Amino acid sequence: MNSYDDLIRHALDEDRAFEDATAWACIEVQQAGQAQLVAKADGVLSGCALATSSFQQLDNSIEIQWFCHDGARVKAGDSVAKVRGSLRSLLAAERTALNFLQHLSGIASATRLLVDIVEDTGCLIADTRKTTPGMRSLEKQAVIHGGGVNHRMDLAAAMLIKENHIAAAGSITDAVHACYAHDDNSFIEVECETLAQVNEAIAVAPDMILLDNMTVEMVEQARALVPSSILLEASGNIGLHNAAAYAATGVNRLAIGAITHSAPVLDLSLLVTACD
Repeated sequence: MNSYDDLIRHALDEDRAFEDATAWACIEVQQAGQAQLVAKADGVLSGCALATSSFQQLDNSIEIQWFCHDGARVKAGDSVAKVRGSLRSLLAAERTALNFLQHLSGIASATRLLVDIVEDTGCLIADTRKTTPGMRSLEKQAVIHGGGVNHRMDLAAAMLIKENHIAAAGSITDAVHACYAHDDNSFIEVECETLAQVNEAIAVAPDMILLDNMTVEMVEQARALVPSSILLEASGNIGLHNAAAYAATGVNRLAIGAITHSAPVLDLSLLVTACD
């Protein structure tokens, strides 16, 4: 049993996959089936284990053979897996398995497109906490499969001082000092929206500065100010159209929430190829 069994079981129950009215009516209980899982678009695979578990939680006699693995690039028309077992069970679990696989593969694929764009610049593509409730670790793993890196997993993993924290503390300086006083071993990042804030942040030496919603020109100016001992991240309205320009400024990473909250699914289909 893995940590996602409850999530998968909930998804199967939500679909009432254990009482599929159509499959139960049309297909004899003893009828066996075989199907190919086929990519209908180019992309990157993620979520194979969840797809396997979706089939096998419904019917543990189902066998699935993967021809590709998480993180593998696939092309439209590629057969990524073969599934064998009760035809009723294959069809009843199909949508749950595909929902997980298509969603997570979509995140991996969206990440890989950006990673490829900034290749050779030394800039990393990072996710954010803008994830689906209950699926954060899965979506962040999909980002890894796409070649990206994870920002903090949760609010306890690191300190990120944002505008509301600054307003509450009184200033960037006061906020950073308070964070160090609370835990001098914690990783501290400061969000800055202006170059004046960048200069204030430099003076208190956080581990990283986040340049929020700055233009490419402003990011270039900030990069010239910030010493290499402080990591630099840019975020806000960054995507396929401008990631290369931001990466070329020399920032260490780009944080892009859209790779988890707005990634289109990777189109995959389960095609029955034989029935005994």
